Amino acid sequence: MTVMTYAQAARTALAQEMERDPTVWVLGEDLGPEGGVAGQYAGLQQRFGKDRIVDTPISESTIMGSAIGAALCGTRPVVELRYADFGICAADEIVNQAAKIRYMLGGQVRVPAVIRQPIGLRDGMAAQHSQSTESWWIHIPGLVVVAPATPADNHALLKAAIRCDDPVIYMEHKELWTASGEVDEDAPPAELGKALIATRGSDLTIVTWSSMVGVCVDAAKTLADRGCSAEVIDLRTLWPWDRDTVFDSVAKTGTLLVVHQAVRVGGFGAEIVAEAAEHLYAKLRCAPRRLGAPRVPVPYAEPLETLCRVSEAQIVAAALEMMQ
Repeated sequence: MTVMTYAQAARTALAQEMERDPTVWVLGEDLGPEGGVAGQYAGLQQRFGKDRIVDTPISESTIMGSAIGAALCGTRPVVELRYADFGICAADEIVNQAAKIRYMLGGQVRVPAVIRQPIGLRDGMAAQHSQSTESWWIHIPGLVVVAPATPADNHALLKAAIRCDDPVIYMEHKELWTASGEVDEDAPPAELGKALIATRGSDLTIVTWSSMVGVCVDAAKTLADRGCSAEVIDLRTLWPWDRDTVFDSVAKTGTLLVVHQAVRVGGFGAEIVAEAAEHLYAKLRCAPRRLGAPRVPVPYAEPLETLCRVSEAQIVAAALEMMQ
């Protein structure tokens, strides 16, 4: 086991996959001299060359279109879009091309591309660099959506995403880039669609992902001191999502609270709550709830930005209300 940051873990996984498979390559902005926004590609261009770590013009649609064509020709591109907000510029290529080509051509071709879109709040990055857009991509048939919460998962899930034969929207959280943790560099790829129980409990099920996993685990510790045993489930993969693990937990606890940093309105939490209500209605002891950000652009000012964050205190308060 090696202690490394979330960003280093992804860089390690990428380098390992490039060593293993010569068809894996990367394209995006500022990958070479800059090494990516958080150093996710630092030193890789020097190691693998400019033909495999490719610096591109500032045009997300061009980057994505090139990657799709290259994937159709037999390579496995890793697309760096810098921020999820900029994924919007490549939406036509992702939604109408990458996600649909396999179906429209009867499975004769596939698009094994990893589309890295860092999500979430990071101090002072304001409205155009702070969005969590996971629910947009979950809505699109043909896309796999992944959101790792730890360095170990960022390592194992990126390996899995690169080996996947379908386009993967890979959503790392910007505030996690510097988070440290133990990583098994020899770990096999993670199983896509398999959740992780971060904390076991018997009174309340909390479902979450990405940066909110750590906050929910802390909330579970506080709740334990108040006599509430909370089970925290880290989905890891948002589509496909692990219904079995979630449903088993909710059937046991009779309660469900979904927590995400994305805007609450239309967020993926609503889908999970709806599924639980439809399939587990008789087992629920109270109405399922969800916590998310208010429907406002993320402010630049720190005090206002803080109001857009789901806090440990909010999670604890919501849980205790449900227990009543």
